[in-house]
Amino acid sequence: MIKYQHSIRQKIRLGYYAVVLMIIGLSAFTFLELRYLEKKIMVGETISEFFDTTLEIRRFEKNYFLFEQRSDYAENLRYALRAGEILDVSRAGFAALASPEVIVLLRKDLRQYQELMDRYEKLIRRQRTKPTPEDQALKVRLEGKIRKTGKDIVTVAEEISRNERSSIQALLAASQRFLLISLLVLIALVIVIGQVLERMVVKPLKLMERNMEVIAEGTFENIPIDSRDREVLSLTRAFNKMLRELELRQRHLVQSEKLASLGTLLSGVAHELNNPLSNISSSGQILAEELDSADPAFKRELVDQINEQTDRARNIVRSLLEFSRDREFKKQRIPLRGLINETIRFIKGQIPAKASIQVNIAEDVEILADKQRIQQVFLNLLKNAAEAIPGEGTITIAARFHRAIDKVGDDGGIYNYLKYHGKCTLEDDTVDIEVRDTGSGIPEDILTKVFDPFFTTKDVGRGSGLGLFIVHEIIDEHDGCIAVDSEAGKGTVFLIRLPMK
Repeated sequence: MIKYQHSIRQKIRLGYYAVVLMIIGLSAFTFLELRYLEKKIMVGETISEFFDTTLEIRRFEKNYFLFEQRSDYAENLRYALRAGEILDVSRAGFAALASPEVIVLLRKDLRQYQELMDRYEKLIRRQRTKPTPEDQALKVRLEGKIRKTGKDIVTVAEEISRNERSSIQALLAASQRFLLISLLVLIALVIVIGQVLERMVVKPLKLMERNMEVIAEGTFENIPIDSRDREVLSLTRAFNKMLRELELRQRHLVQSEKLASLGTLLSGVAHELNNPLSNISSSGQILAEELDSADPAFKRELVDQINEQTDRARNIVRSLLEFSRDREFKKQRIPLRGLINETIRFIKGQIPAKASIQVNIAEDVEILADKQRIQQVFLNLLKNAAEAIPGEGTITIAARFHRAIDKVGDDGGIYNYLKYHGKCTLEDDTVDIEVRDTGSGIPEDILTKVFDPFFTTKDVGRGSGLGLFIVHEIIDEHDGCIAVDSEAGKGTVFLIRLPMK
């Protein structure tokens, strides 16, 4: 059964679709709202036209009463018919703004108004041919009824127009509120989706970024990612596989550099082996010559010398074999002074004739380290120091205990300004080891690059650029750190800090 895995792409797509659907829904609702508003505005224009028409009716009514012109009556009648036509065509719009009774009464008033105006016009024509006192009294009564009916029509039309304006204003206010609320909801939704995506997507990526920074500092530890996303899991597995490959290749690099150093060691070992072998040879020859005549005590002394020199040669060969053999990393308590002296014997043949080595390490100073790997560190540092001394000079190796309590705040040391590479913390007790030379020094512009892999200032064929890189990796493997300080023409000092436990 295939286990379902979440995907960053699906989460982003889901968030994208949610925002798009929200925008589409908001846009659709806004579109419908605008269409409704458009219809309301069109109805409002009709209502305004109706109201304007009623005003025109009253204007021509007044003119006709004053001047009794046939043209004024015709215009009055035309506008009255137009008002009735607007009312009939837009009955639904009027019904939304006034009650059915008001609409019926308005239509009745319009018909009555037209009938009254028609009677008034006939009366005017009759008066022009046969005026009578009764007609004059009827004229006055008709004018009163016409004015009252016209006023009622205008009043109703004005009220309907006022309701329409209020309705449009209320609709606009509601639309504004809806748009504002919708915008706030959309912003809140985007923020919520952003927070969810940050927790589900960005947080694992930031965690991976922090782990990448640790890896960039040289720590080959598997990346723990608390995520179920398929992309993050795949990327994590790929990086962890790459880390395992890098760790394996780094071990091969250390072993290759160690084997490359054997060429340097062999000359020193040959020199060291020459002395015990010469002593063994001399003692053997004397013993052979004095075998019959010498007393037993003298012969025993010669045999003891042979055994002693044989043990010395065996120890030298054992040290060389231990250095060259590829063993599993294992820390142990190692007397530092003895380790340094043994390493010096290995490279004694590489030390310039006028250069000297001083070892200022107390007998009780011990380090917790893998002997083979830490010896590679001192071998590389001493070899570099020897190569940096063109003629006369001094290489000094010193060590001291450094308690954690001394490092809280300013420990008063002269190397507080240095940038350490590795895992050092101020909470650990350390053994501080200093390797100083009075050689040519390292220029300031390349001082920060000396621990980079394949970086070298030596001529082509004289160095691989892996020596100090491997020194840094081995120190880091011991949970320690290393720093360097140098001044061109005055020498270089490397400071190593190794935890005491």
